[in-house]
Amino acid sequence: MGKYKRLWWTLIGTLAVTFGLLGYFGVEVYRKAPPIPDQVVTESGQTLMTETSILDGQTAWQSVGGMQLGSIWGHGAYQAPDWTADWLHRELLAWLELAAQDNFGVSYDELDGRDQNALQYELKEAYRTNTWDAETDTLVVSDRRAQAMAQTADYYSRLFGGAPELQTTRESYAMKEVTLPSEERRDQMTNFFFWTAWAAATERYPGEATYTNNWPHEPLIDNKPTAENIVWSIASVVLLIAGVGGLVWGWAFLRKEDEEEPEAPKQDPITTFALTPSQKALGKYLLAVVGLFTLQVFLGGFVAHYTIEGQGFYGIQTSDWLPYSLMRTWHIQSAMFWIAIGFLAAGLFLAPVINGGKDPKYQKLGVDILFWALIAVVVGSFAGNFLAINQLMPAEWSFMLGHQGYEYVDLGRFWQILKVAGIAFWLFLMMRGIVPALKQGGDKNLLVLLTASVVAIGLFYGAGLAYGERAHISIMEYWRWWVVHLWVEGFFEVFATAALAFIFCSMGLVSRPMATAASLASASLFMLGGVPGTFHHLYFSGTTTPVMAVGASFSALEVVPLVVLGYEAWENWRLKFRAPWMQNIKWPLLFFVAVAFWNMLGAGVLGFMINPPISLYYVQGLNTTPTHAHAALFGVYGFLALGFCLLILRYIRPNMAFNERVMKTAFWWMNGGLVLMLFTSLLPVGVIQFVASASEGLWYARSEAFMQTPLLETLRWVRTIGDVIFIVGALAVTWQVAKGVLFPDAPDQIAEGRLEKAWAPAYAESDTAMAEAHQGDSVCCGHCGGDK
Repeated sequence: MGKYKRLWWTLIGTLAVTFGLLGYFGVEVYRKAPPIPDQVVTESGQTLMTETSILDGQTAWQSVGGMQLGSIWGHGAYQAPDWTADWLHRELLAWLELAAQDNFGVSYDELDGRDQNALQYELKEAYRTNTWDAETDTLVVSDRRAQAMAQTADYYSRLFGGAPELQTTRESYAMKEVTLPSEERRDQMTNFFFWTAWAAATERYPGEATYTNNWPHEPLIDNKPTAENIVWSIASVVLLIAGVGGLVWGWAFLRKEDEEEPEAPKQDPITTFALTPSQKALGKYLLAVVGLFTLQVFLGGFVAHYTIEGQGFYGIQTSDWLPYSLMRTWHIQSAMFWIAIGFLAAGLFLAPVINGGKDPKYQKLGVDILFWALIAVVVGSFAGNFLAINQLMPAEWSFMLGHQGYEYVDLGRFWQILKVAGIAFWLFLMMRGIVPALKQGGDKNLLVLLTASVVAIGLFYGAGLAYGERAHISIMEYWRWWVVHLWVEGFFEVFATAALAFIFCSMGLVSRPMATAASLASASLFMLGGVPGTFHHLYFSGTTTPVMAVGASFSALEVVPLVVLGYEAWENWRLKFRAPWMQNIKWPLLFFVAVAFWNMLGAGVLGFMINPPISLYYVQGLNTTPTHAHAALFGVYGFLALGFCLLILRYIRPNMAFNERVMKTAFWWMNGGLVLMLFTSLLPVGVIQFVASASEGLWYARSEAFMQTPLLETLRWVRTIGDVIFIVGALAVTWQVAKGVLFPDAPDQIAEGRLEKAWAPAYAESDTAMAEAHQGDSVCCGHCGGDK
């Protein structure tokens, strides 16, 4: 640890405390998850459903796309309703109508205010009272409620079964005509929908909040924010202000004076390595990245158009085979694939650099095998998604080979296992290059941090295997967010920080001590808020108040390091002036500048907009969430993966020059298109929905009547402008990468061999040769231990 001992212990202590919290309250999720009754019976003794039928309904819902077709407990897609909120409201209205007929002989709407209020009080008592008997594991409902449930279930069976009278509703919800052909499975699915609504309406303990902490907002039964919700929302804002203030004071008073920057080398040190066979083999990875990126962009346009024309594309009926739920699945999964491949390629490029410019034996073979394995997973998972959602696959195969039904981990379990194996194999390939360098002398602190992040990426994706097809949805949500939040937003963030620091250090642009200290401090800050901040996704997923308290407190701290990213952006931009040869990687640097900007705006501002419990109570499941998701996922990790690709391209195709006009189009049109997409469409729609949710209830903000109003339809059309601009930028960067990989330019000086010296293996034989090659330049390539 040496002089970084304090920073290392800070990071280790942070990880110990935060993972301790994540694990301790994870056990709480298991213990306090809403019960799934062994049977649901009426007061007269009729059995309505069982635990088995409820879980069968969950698997039926998963097979049609699950979270890609509407949402449950606020998690999922946004065009169709949130089935929990929608079922609950429809069942409540049916109960009131039945009660009005029983008590007064007229419809509910014909009653005066006094009688309506009396029935609403009776309704609240009936629904919020917990009638589940833990000893017999039986839930008892009144005969009247059973009738209301039957009426609601009939509506859903007709909706998912293709009833002609609900065709316009299916179009508004972007559903295919016969979403679930099997009547038996539709009945089971309604059992699952009922259970999610029961948990959202029933008090966990008498006089307290429901199992979902009073979510969704439903005035008919007095579902409103709890006192704890408000308290911890205020606490999160206070902690954010305190965290930002502490960071500013620490920056001003505790940090040491900046070290004098090392003199930049006369030539890019990375170009003094001969390209290894495994590095040359990375061209196909770059093509896969931009290929999947382009596919994802067009799928995104397709999905956005479905929000306007729910079953077609400019008059062409497409939903029969390519419905919204499938297009959205492919849109999200292609993003997960191309961003991950971009990061894996960055690691594979660095491995030989760390190993002193040499490939371990058979490294290229391993790189090739990994690539084709990843392609097989992409193709296989996409095919499985298609077969499952179109109900062409046997029901018992759907979860394993087709569609898991959960957003961001939609791919069938078999393909997920192969993906885990592929990432583990990538870890193996990385360690073959890293371990020899770790065994050498010198300061290895930065390399150790990079290694730790590589190991975490290799292992933590496996958290997605911790639940099964019939796992309780609260437990599934806990582990799903380990992948979506902790793996992507946590360890990829640390890997990116350490990798960029290592690259800039290797270029001789940043001193090794400065790069190491900054990376360790950044890792501690990211992990402090990021690990327990995972719980901010679980406020209303069947968890208890302590989970809300931890999630609210630490998710506020996630924003703290993002407020200084403007300085990081400036530092990255300033590097291009440090040496003339830095102009060769100007565009990768600009993409890294964009990463810092979108980290601050997308992850920071737009993320905190929805993070406090009181905010998320009203906006969970509205278009405020995809506003944050697009800005954070593409703005941060998308630009970062593309920046890595451009950087790799520049080195593996040394005779290539970036086309300035193409790259300006790519950079500015993607950024401009993303801004327009967010601030002229997604965010305005989300804000309007927020007002509807706060005033009427979530059911209304997601209802057909509200979502099809002229204003919201116009705003969804307006998104087309930003989408088209973004697509032009995406095609430009794809063209540049594809052209660079397949048809690199060949200027005269290269043909004459004048550039060969720059790529000569100056480090070929020994540390002594390396020292002579550098002639005193400070470079941290990892091979010499940072001493040369």
